Amino acid sequence: MDVIERIKSQLSSNPVMLYMKGTPDFPQCGFSAAAVRALSAAGASFGHVNIFEDPELREALKQYSNWPTYPQLYVNGELIGGSDIIIEMYNSGELEKVLAEAK
Repeated sequence: MDVIERIKSQLSSNPVMLYMKGTPDFPQCGFSAAAVRALSAAGASFGHVNIFEDPELREALKQYSNWPTYPQLYVNGELIGGSDIIIEMYNSGELEKVLAEAK
């Protein structure tokens, strides 16, 4: 399976997916840690991929999403954004609304 197909498969099997540096239990950058904290505070159940474990995916996802940095949050296969957007949405209450619509 090529890398774009793997990305599509991951997104279709996880309504809420976070591509991040590290894991939710051990984030490896402050931005990924902040994204995990906001998602957890919002009560989200989410899949995750540690981009450090898959360099091919890490590079392909930048092209796929047209978003150069990590973390990247997807809900129902659509890119929501990075940690600043996630935190802003959490603070405004919008994140919970978007997560509630996740299939």
